Formats: sequence, C-alpha cells, structure tokens
Amino acid sequence: MSKPMDITDDAFDTEVLQSDKPVIVDFWATWCGPCKMIAPILEEIAGEYDEKVKIVKIDVDSNSQTAGKYNIMSIPSLLFFKNGEMVDQVVGAIPKAQLAARLDKVL
Repeated sequence: MSKPMDITDDAFDTEVLQSDKPVIVDFWATWCGPCKMIAPILEEIAGEYDEKVKIVKIDVDSNSQTAGKYNIMSIPSLLFFKNGEMVDQVVGAIPKAQLAARLDKVL
C-alpha cells in the first residue's frame, strides 16, 4: 500500500511534472488544522488508488518556491497533475467522496 510522500521544491519536477501517472500535490503546513483533517483521507486514497495515482505532500513553510509558482494562498490546497499539467485544484478540506470523484475525472 502506498502512502503520501513528502517532497521538496528540488524534487517537484521529477516527482510531479515528470511522473508517468497522475499526481495529487497536497500543499500543507504543520500548524494548519484543516491540513490535519485531510491527511488521513489522502492516506486512504493513496491506498485505494495505489497503482493509479501518486500523492505527494509539500510543506509550504519550507518549500515556498513551489507554493509561490502555483499561487498557493490558502492551505490545504490540492493540485491535480496529469502528464505534467495541472488539471484540477481543490482549496480546503473536502470529504473523501468528493475528493475521489474529482480524482476519478482526472483518471
């Protein structure tokens, strides 16, 4: 079972833009309450969509370059990438069913 992987600004291009499968990028911070609410949902999704999608987490406090590039103003922000392009975005914690439905559209 896969789990969300922590990445840095330096790994973003390799892990997200060059990924051979769709990627959900979770922009988060340790002090963010809603980020803590959505984390277990992302873990469940990672397990259920194991071979179909990659989920990565990027801490906005220590990786401001990527957060700035994608104009992240509120967290959690989930960006969906497919073939190196951002194809969807969710701001804030949402229920698992809604997240799964958005992911299914990307797949």
